[in-house]
Amino acid sequence: MISIRPVHLSDAAAVAELRRENRDHLAPWEPLRSDEHFTERGTAEVIANAIAGAEIGTGRSLVILDDGRITGQVQLNSIILGAFQSCSIAYWVDKRANGKGVATEAVRLAKGVAFGELGLHRIQGETLVHNTGSQKVLERNGFVRYGLAPSYLRIAGRWQDHALYQVINPDAE
Repeated sequence: MISIRPVHLSDAAAVAELRRENRDHLAPWEPLRSDEHFTERGTAEVIANAIAGAEIGTGRSLVILDDGRITGQVQLNSIILGAFQSCSIAYWVDKRANGKGVATEAVRLAKGVAFGELGLHRIQGETLVHNTGSQKVLERNGFVRYGLAPSYLRIAGRWQDHALYQVINPDAE
């Protein structure tokens, strides 16, 4: 059973180990990472920053659990309230979970947090234009492609174009 929960500092060792195991698998889809990023200490620093962001309301970092075992993460980033009431979503899963619906279910659950608990109006997802797997995850969750952002993010050491997706909260007023 797939579930999500807020990340805790006590997750640092497990997340660091999973990130190390998936370093090569995730490298084409992420910014370049230092070796420190893959250590327990480096991961604990990332988690501490995520917890601080949650406390001030700018982000929410969640671990993805598969029958209680951490198998990835999903983040609600750049939470903006006021007239915008929006955030961006990012996610990754263990290579052993690819193609098994884990990311799709995690995004569905995170969408519930964004629209339910946080009361947001909109979630944006950005994917590399050739990342069809991630695009399918978003589309299965009601996201609609609405644009292309040239040279949007520096991924794998170079500026790359991204397809932009969004989903609107049907219950937002």
